[in-house]
Amino acid sequence: MPNELNKTDIDILQLLQGDASISTIAIAEQLNLSQSPCWRRINRIEQEGYIRKRVALLDRRALGMEVVVFATVSLTANGRQNLEEFEAEIVQYPEVMECYTMAGIWDYMLKIVTRDIAHYEHFVRNTLTHSPHIRELHSHMAVTEIKNSTELPLETQL
Repeated sequence: MPNELNKTDIDILQLLQGDASISTIAIAEQLNLSQSPCWRRINRIEQEGYIRKRVALLDRRALGMEVVVFATVSLTANGRQNLEEFEAEIVQYPEVMECYTMAGIWDYMLKIVTRDIAHYEHFVRNTLTHSPHIRELHSHMAVTEIKNSTELPLETQL
């Protein structure tokens, strides 16, 4: 954790990542701070880039998105241009929620969310496999969600 953040800053971040709609007044009250200094701290933390953005987390199941797939991808070639072209392509697909480069036998890991298996199959057959960059794609279907959190383990960083 960078030196610029102290325990109060971490506590503020913890509250905000738990509920981004919490008011400055509520944060100040919970941390026994005055409202103005609390607001200044939050503003500084945001300005320094510790808060990327504030969002509403939607319930995928309530919205009818039942399938989560972790797909591993190996590319046809690993040259810089091929990597950049694949990455520019993959960010265009709303079904791809996350994409990571990997160390090891795969080049990328994708987290893909779709309505159902048929939608996933359609996405793979008509979109992903049309990419000239993909040599191999393996699908790993999530069966049961045990834990799904967006909260970083800030308390372990002190």
